[in-house]
Amino acid sequence: MTRTLPGALARVPLPIIGAPLFIISNPKLVIAQCCAGVVGSMPALNARPAAQLDEWLHEVTEGLAAWDRAHPERPAAPYAINQIVHKSNDRLEHDMEVCSRWKVPIVITSLGAREDVNQAVHAWGGVVLHDIINNAHAQKAVAKGADGLIAVAAGAGGHAGTKSPFALVAEIREWFEGPLALSGAMAGGDAVLAALACGADFAYIGSAFIATHEARASDAYKNAIVDGTSDDIVYSSLFTGVHGNYLKPSVRNAGLDPDNLPESDPSKMSFGGGDGAKKAWKDIWGCGQGIAPVKAVVGAGELVARLEREMRAAQDRVNARLSPA
Repeated sequence: MTRTLPGALARVPLPIIGAPLFIISNPKLVIAQCCAGVVGSMPALNARPAAQLDEWLHEVTEGLAAWDRAHPERPAAPYAINQIVHKSNDRLEHDMEVCSRWKVPIVITSLGAREDVNQAVHAWGGVVLHDIINNAHAQKAVAKGADGLIAVAAGAGGHAGTKSPFALVAEIREWFEGPLALSGAMAGGDAVLAALACGADFAYIGSAFIATHEARASDAYKNAIVDGTSDDIVYSSLFTGVHGNYLKPSVRNAGLDPDNLPESDPSKMSFGGGDGAKKAWKDIWGCGQGIAPVKAVVGAGELVARLEREMRAAQDRVNARLSPA
């Protein structure tokens, strides 16, 4: 049965959401993603100083409007802004006011579920997706008014959970029929189809978009993704106080042994890039396990086109396998 998606989510041509990438996502990448037919997103905190967020939302809005005027037959997908609602984010009130002025169509909330944030987004007609790592957190987020969920399963880049995507989606779908995106080790079209098959509405893809021309990442970071596989990923809480997946080469470059990392004190969580000599996201590169399909640094539009081709081919292959003899 096809679910009816609320608000802007009903206007997404392809079942893919580009995950917000701390430091890396920017208006250029968001516009390219949306024009290619997937949700483009960026963290509000990427705009620095805070006043830049208003400029960025103007740039995205104008860029997508220009695309729609030139391509009325295939309008751009809506965009999303990620808000860190953890108490460490002292910009939240300011950034929410800016999002309200621009009536951001989709808001992705992370690191805490807050009724007041959800109500504010609903007041301007937006949709809230909240990322979670287990079923208990999912139930709490929906109870506090989130419209949809992002299930961050094992293998996802950055802060990731440990649950199998099959287990996590199945548990959520026992009680929740709303919008659901699945995150975790997806960089190919086969994985997009698998996400839909197991019950999600969207594949939530981040790491593959780091290796694009539009992404605001160093060439070394992009090339490490192109050259890497799941064996090059380490899961550690050292860098922010919350467990996440990172590229081992960046850990080695920081003078650390990725196979012997100490645990961090969770009471000292930091999501602004870290306070140490080597900062998470800038020096220690977040990345998911599913990067093997990434073979070159390409434009975001080219990446989306590959994902769609592979998804359609996988669909044909599955249909052939399931057809009567």
